[in-house]
Amino acid sequence: MSCGDPHDTECGEVLDHLYEFLDNEMAEGDCVKLRVHFEECSPCLRQYGLEQAIKALIKRSCGCDDTPADLRGKVLARIDSIRAGQRSGEALVVAVETTVEVHAEPAGEPAGPGRAAEAAAGT
Repeated sequence: MSCGDPHDTECGEVLDHLYEFLDNEMAEGDCVKLRVHFEECSPCLRQYGLEQAIKALIKRSCGCDDTPADLRGKVLARIDSIRAGQRSGEALVVAVETTVEVHAEPAGEPAGPGRAAEAAAGT
């Protein structure tokens, strides 16, 4: 993504490191570069806000579950693979596998898609 305006730090570089920034895993000098970019670039700032909101929602919804070490390793390896492909100009192909756990709802509580909307809204 690029907003088309010239910046000291390219939009693609900012978005490549967005989760490192959100997770406070960047050196302070790099964080400053991203903050300056967000002040200049509304599309990247908008993407940052979206990712920050998604991260907060996931934390609220799944905050008490520990991530299995093997899953974390697979996800990090896939991210590295995707980044390497993007740097070399390869086409991006992503396959997603999901596992769904079904839990019985306590009596008297709504179930289904409306419940997910309530959770997202924080009610």
